Order: sequence, then structure tokens, then C-alpha cells
Amino acid sequence: MNFKPGQIVSLECGDACLHSEVIQVVEARQICWVRPLMLVVLLSGKDLSAQWSEDYTLSDLRDGADLLWPLSLFRAALDTEVISLLTQLQSLDADKKDGAIASRQLRDFVDRVWEAFPSAFH
Repeated sequence: MNFKPGQIVSLECGDACLHSEVIQVVEARQICWVRPLMLVVLLSGKDLSAQWSEDYTLSDLRDGADLLWPLSLFRAALDTEVISLLTQLQSLDADKKDGAIASRQLRDFVDRVWEAFPSAFH
């Protein structure tokens, strides 16, 4: 993983995908400091790897907490998957930007990742 600061990375877990900006990579510890940008959750409940769907929710996480997580969990995001999402993120209505809800969604996603990839955190 040769991530650079400012690069967008993705972490998929079940029916959700967290897109984040790399702040710093700590090679010696194999961890990545990322700033979450958005969480995409498929409404169909299907696994993201099964098929991309137009039925999803997009949550703005830009005002949330940063994460320090193992490099092995992330992959480089493809331009084709994030450009339209970033555009949608910029145009979210103010009433759809609820910090408490976004914080809860990030916390729930973190819990799911810890359960799905316990060996990555040892």
C-alpha cells in the first residue's frame, strides 16, 4: 500500500463503504491516518461486492472523527466511483447534514469493521 496524503481510499464492509482522505501513512506501524469523507450504504442490504446499486444512502462524515487504522483494510478508491459521490456530497441539503446521525453511523460502521476484521487490529 503506497498511499499518499490527499489520496482517497475506501474500506468496504458488508453493504457499506467508507471513503476517506489519507492524512498520513505510518509505514513503521503499518497504519493509516484517514479523515472520513462519506459513508455509502446500499439500501437493498446486498453486499457491495455483489453489485453496485443506485439505491443507497450517502452520509456526510467530513465533520466527524479521524481514524488510525491498519493499512491492510484500505484500498485505493477509483475515480469513477468517488467523483459522482463527491459531487452529491457537496450538494446535500443542509437538513440532510445531521452531525449526531453522521457520528452514530460512523460509530456503527467502526463496530462492524472491528467485528469483521478482528485480526487486523492485533
